[in-house]
Parts: sequence; structure tokens; C-alpha cells
Amino acid sequence: MSEHSAAPEGGAPIDVEALIVGAGPCGLFQVFELGLLGIGAHVVDSLAHPGGQCTELYPDKPIYDIPALPVCGAQELIDRLLEQIKPFNPQFHLGQEVTQLVRRADGRFEVSTAAGTRFNAGAVVIAAGVGSFQPRRIGIEGAEAFEGGAIQYRVKEAAALAGRHIVIFGGGDSALDWTLELVPKAKSVTLVHRRAEFRAAPASVAKMRELVAVGRMRCCEALPHSLITEGARLTGVHVKKPDGGTEALAAEQLLVFFGLHPKLGPIAEWGLELDKRALKVDTERFQTSAPGIFAVGDINTYPGKKKLILSGFHEAALAAFGIQHHLYPEKRQFLQYTTTSPIMHQRLGVPD
Repeated sequence: MSEHSAAPEGGAPIDVEALIVGAGPCGLFQVFELGLLGIGAHVVDSLAHPGGQCTELYPDKPIYDIPALPVCGAQELIDRLLEQIKPFNPQFHLGQEVTQLVRRADGRFEVSTAAGTRFNAGAVVIAAGVGSFQPRRIGIEGAEAFEGGAIQYRVKEAAALAGRHIVIFGGGDSALDWTLELVPKAKSVTLVHRRAEFRAAPASVAKMRELVAVGRMRCCEALPHSLITEGARLTGVHVKKPDGGTEALAAEQLLVFFGLHPKLGPIAEWGLELDKRALKVDTERFQTSAPGIFAVGDINTYPGKKKLILSGFHEAALAAFGIQHHLYPEKRQFLQYTTTSPIMHQRLGVPD
């Protein structure tokens, strides 16, 4: 794999067969499926590293529904995908947001990034997850000074939280997952949610309540109110309870999981048919309303859509055949198996 630096503003476009917008798990697996068909890919992502939400928001979160892997960390999954696509030498353009996409007279696409890189692409795959995203912040006075340190919106290193007093804000899967993960490791864990009901998986909520019942952790119905500090050090947080009173909670670390604030950004301006801020696709090729532009993963929608990484992998496999037909309509398509096909072995670098 290699990474291109941005081309100078106004420089010649980079000719590519397929341009993938988004380097999350579905975008990376799209590289693999295209590579099996002999189609080269370049990958653009606004983040400075591959991985999308898996790397940015929950790198240590365990994933249990990847075939043949009983459990796999989110960052581990990205690392495995990067290893898997090495034979196809994808070209990465990281830290660059795609700002413009225009169909050329010859049917190809002129694609530009904010950094000035330009592409002449035969096909475009949008694998941008929920679009560009930012975590919803805690929004209390003085929080900015601690963000990235004592206040985190994603867990960067779970081992660093061992033996600490931790307060977790949120009521969704991320908040509950990390609560259950950290209770055995932290000195104390308090989960704070604005209401008694949770959005997380019922099994996770039930396990959390069991831990509360036996005194292993606390659960508090409240909202963040103000920080408690000693000099430049965070020592706790005041929370506001439903009766209007406040309570001080000891905390060396605040983990805030209020969800993401997604924005489609420039994608919304490309004239593609949308349904509730997702790109409508067919289920044969996962092509959008514009021929030659495909969408896989959380960014797309269709009847029966399930936002699972597993589903995105399936979408990428079918999209690859759709892209091949779009690029080379005269070419007959054969389904070849990686176990037996000499061509597949050659592309994968499997020794004879």
C-alpha cells in the first residue's frame, strides 16, 4: 500500500479505474473485491488514517459478528483488512475531503478534494459511513481544556483507564459497552444517563443493572452540570438530577458517548437521490441514481437495509461486479473462486 500526497492545485488529474470515498471497513473491503476482479482502486478519506468510525471512535470495541472471528477488536478488524488488501497496492489519499464530483463528457468523473488533488475516475464508490462526523460534546464550561485528555469522546487506549475513577455519560451501545468493559478494570465506574430508559442492547442494560445491584458500579439519572478541578487537574463532575439538585461525582476521567453529529457535507450537493440523508441504491449492483456512482455501507439505503459491517461487506462484493460491468460492459463476467482460480491466486500473490 502507498499514500499519495496531494497533487498541486490545478495539476493533472490522477487517472483511476475506481475511486473509493471512505476508508472505513466497507471501503477497505471494496478495495479487496475490486482487486479480485483485476480493478485498481484509489481511496480518499477526510481522516488522517484508515479505519473510519472503527478507528476514530471505538478502536478497542469488540465485534462478534465477523465470520470466522469469534471476537475481533474494531482496530484489529481494520488492521486485518489493510493486510488483506496489500496484494492490490491501493493508493491512499488521507486527510482530504472530497469537495466536488462532476461527470465528464466521456462518462468518467472529475473528482476534486479540498487539498487540490484531482482524479479522472471511471467509477466512484461512496463508502463514507454516516458522512463526515463529529462527536456530540459535553457542553459544559471549561470542558474544552480537558478534551482529548481527561475528557474523551472515544477510548484511545483502554489499558490507560485501569485503576481510575471513571464517569461515563450516555445511554447507547457505546456507553454501555464501555461501562461493561471497564468495570472490572477501573477503580470505580459511574454511568450517567439523562433518563431511566436506555437505547442500548437489552442484554447490555440487564448486565449493567446486575452490576449496580451487587455494588460493582453506580448508575445515575442526571445531566452534566459542571467540572470539579484542582488546578489543571480534573477531580470530578457535578451532575444535575431530575429534582433539580446536584451531586458531585469523583472522576479522573470522563467518557462521553452522546452519539455523532453526522453531516453528508458535499455529498448532499452531487444530485444523487436521497432518502432520509442516505443514498438510494439498487440491490443488484448497489448503484446510486447516477450510473457509475455506487454506494456501500452505512451511507446507502434500500428496502430491508441493515446497518451492519457484515452487510456492507456483502454490498461491496456485489458492487464490484457492477463496477466491472460499468467499466468494461463488453467483458463477459465469470464467478471465480479464490480457492481454485489461477487468476485469483496470481492477483492475491498465492505461490504456485
